[in-house]
Amino acid sequence: MTADPARPDPHPHRNLDRALRAGMAQVTGGVSPYATASALTDWAMHLAMAPGRQLELTERAAANMGRLWAYGTQSALGGAPEPPFAPRPYDHRFTHPGWARPPFNMWAQGFLAVQDWWDAATSDLPGMHREHGDRARFMARQALDTVSPSNFPPTNPEIVARSRDRLGRNYVDGARHVLADIAELATKAPAPQPEGYAVGQTLAATPGEVVLRTPLFELIQYHPQTETVHPEPVLIVPAWIMKYYILDLSPHNSLINWLVGQGHTVFVISWINPGPNEADLGLDAYRRDGVMAALDRVSDILPDTRIHATGYCLGGTILSIAAATMARDGDDRLASITLLAAQTDFTEAGELLLFLDESQIAFLEDMMWDRGYLDTGQMVGAFRAIRAEDLVWTRAVRRYLMGIEEMPTDMGAWNADATRMPARMHSEYLRGLFLENRLVSGRFAVDGRVIALKDIRAPMFVVGTEKDHIAPWRSVYKTKLFTECDLRFVLVKGGHNGGIVSEPGHPRRH
Repeated sequence: MTADPARPDPHPHRNLDRALRAGMAQVTGGVSPYATASALTDWAMHLAMAPGRQLELTERAAANMGRLWAYGTQSALGGAPEPPFAPRPYDHRFTHPGWARPPFNMWAQGFLAVQDWWDAATSDLPGMHREHGDRARFMARQALDTVSPSNFPPTNPEIVARSRDRLGRNYVDGARHVLADIAELATKAPAPQPEGYAVGQTLAATPGEVVLRTPLFELIQYHPQTETVHPEPVLIVPAWIMKYYILDLSPHNSLINWLVGQGHTVFVISWINPGPNEADLGLDAYRRDGVMAALDRVSDILPDTRIHATGYCLGGTILSIAAATMARDGDDRLASITLLAAQTDFTEAGELLLFLDESQIAFLEDMMWDRGYLDTGQMVGAFRAIRAEDLVWTRAVRRYLMGIEEMPTDMGAWNADATRMPARMHSEYLRGLFLENRLVSGRFAVDGRVIALKDIRAPMFVVGTEKDHIAPWRSVYKTKLFTECDLRFVLVKGGHNGGIVSEPGHPRRH
């Protein structure tokens, strides 16, 4: 992506400001205080100037209280009324059967009634920026989650039952888990691989060989395991925030293992885990020195052969950029393009947009300026915050109050093996794609000339997942709106990773 002439180099004195904000970011976890304050101020001022909306919210509070009272009365008299309030589909805090019995049912319904009111209070205020309303609603939910009845032993029937059955030993186990997690945070030591999961043995175990090694990536070649071989190879471009073996976990759910078992020659990019020395690697470096360099090497190994390219998540985005550039320049080596949970249009990029505006991105840039990269903990924290009900609070309750050790899984082991992002690349990605949506608005330039997805002529196969909170399927689908090639879109059950890593015949997938 070319430099923006409207953003001149800052004066050296501004490094003092950047250092101050970088230090502040260490305290706030990378969240811009201004972005938070502006959202809450916008919401509060518009609500203060809307007496009609205030009356409407007062009526809603009274109605919610009435529904709660009627439910409690019928329940106390031995009935089985339908609960008036329901949690979100991904919120599993109240699924235990004990939540249907008094008094736990009233505590759960009371919490959900308050949550319903706050959802209404932070929505539909004329004049308020929609993004500020979304952020205020998100922050209200985050605050409410801290006082959910599911978080406290006396008000959670599942903890009560667990404590009774184990005679309180669950709290001893939970305390041990707390100390172990505190030690891990204090030492910043990487989590050890779970027992039974080792890279190269049980994970990433499909035999392959490195056929190209550059400062940015390694290219791994996997040979077909059949007598007859498909003539055209497959090149997989994973996201640079994930280890490539997400598509080569266990043998039964490995896409790479399945492809070579079907007679395909497969090449996979394994990206570098960048540090401070890679701070100046930009988005175009990942296209030019990554995707294009890998394509060139595949063409050297298998000359005069077209290539089926597959991109996963951010890897699909950079593959789309590379494909559009190739189409513009008359390079027709791509036989097909497959995008797995990958976005090209970012106007409906889901709840990740809650963390992105000019103030927030500038704050992240200063934090990365200090380090040279975006740390893995920052990314993991943002993804977990979006689904805090399940990924933060439910996990904490089970681990610390119920004393339940998480069962190791191949995907859990992979998830703990995250990678960082170079400062410049991440800044260009957030500004050029998320914030300004240049790729589909005719303003994304490569080598000084604009590219367009509609130039792509290779057929495309695009996959979205129903519960994806990182690349929502409606956003993924919009690739169809900006291309003119033969395109098939498939919607599958599951989330960003579980929906993609789903072997043929999986009993709980569609």
